[in-house]
Amino acid sequence: MLRFLLELVPPLGLGLLLGVRFPGLPGRLAPPLITWGIPISLVALLLRAGFRAELVAAALMAAAASGLGLLLLRLPALGRYVPGGSLQLGCIVGNTGYWGLPVALALLPAEAIGFTIAFDLMATLITWSLGPLLVDRHAGSVSRQLQMLASSPAMRGLALAVLLHQTPWSAALAQWLWWPARLVVLVALALVGMRLGLMLRRRSADPVRGSALVAPLVGKLLVLPMAMLLLASLLGLPSPLRDAVVLQAAAPTALSVLLLTEAAAAGQPEAAGAGQRQVSEAVATLVLWSTALALGTVPLWWWLLSGPLGS
Repeated sequence: MLRFLLELVPPLGLGLLLGVRFPGLPGRLAPPLITWGIPISLVALLLRAGFRAELVAAALMAAAASGLGLLLLRLPALGRYVPGGSLQLGCIVGNTGYWGLPVALALLPAEAIGFTIAFDLMATLITWSLGPLLVDRHAGSVSRQLQMLASSPAMRGLALAVLLHQTPWSAALAQWLWWPARLVVLVALALVGMRLGLMLRRRSADPVRGSALVAPLVGKLLVLPMAMLLLASLLGLPSPLRDAVVLQAAAPTALSVLLLTEAAAAGQPEAAGAGQRQVSEAVATLVLWSTALALGTVPLWWWLLSGPLGS
C-alpha cells in the first residue's frame, strides 16, 4: 500500500501545484505526451507483458463494464438519480490510462500489466465511439468519430507494439524502454494533477450541489467495480485478471468525459449555453471528487482483493 501512495500521491500533488501556479503548462505538455509519450510507454509495457490469449478476456471485461453500466442506468429506478448523458458516461468511463496504469504498476504483479492495458484499450475504443453519441445526440459523423478513435494514443501504441513484436528486437526494446515508459506514466499522472489544479483555479462561484454527484460517485467508485468483481467470480477468472479488471473499473472518472462534454457544449446554440455550462461544471466536479476519493477507495478494493478474497 505504501508503494501505491508513493506511486500516485507525489506526481498528483506536484501536478496540482503546477496546474494552479502555471495554468498554461498542461496545454503545452499534453500534446507531445499524447503524441509520443503515451504510445511509447504502451509499447514498452505491452512488449514486456507479452501478447497472450488471456488479454482478450480483459478487453471483453471492459466491454462488459460499459455494457452493464449503461444497462443499469437505463433502468428507471436508477436513471433518475444520474440524469443526462454526460454524468451517465462519467459513471462508466474511468481514467484507465493515466490512473489505471500507475495503480497496476504499484499493486499488481508483472503478469497482470497486460490485462490492465487490454482493458484500457477496449475502454478507449468504447469511449471515443459511444461517448460522443451519449453526450451529444448531434455528434459528428461516423468518419469523424473513427478518425478520433484512430488518433488515440492507445491505438497508436497498440499498432506499434504489434509491429515491433514481430521483430527479433522486441525483448531488447522492452528492456530499453522500460524506465522511459515508467517516467512517461508518472508525467501523465502529474498531468492529471495539473488538470485538477486548473479545475480548482476556474471553479465557478455557483458550485454544483454535492448531493447531485452522490449517485455518480457511488456508481463509479463502488457499484461498477463490485459488478466487475461479481462477474469475474461467476466466470472463474484467475486472480491476476480479476484484480486487474476490478481495479481498472474502480478508476475515477476519465478526463475524456469532460473533453467530450465541453466539445458538445461548443456545438450547441447560444440559448442552450447556460445549461451546457452547468453540465460541464458538474462533470468537472465529478472528475475532481472521484479522483480525490479514489485515493481512498482503490486501496480498499485492493485490500478486499488481496485479503478476504485473496487466493
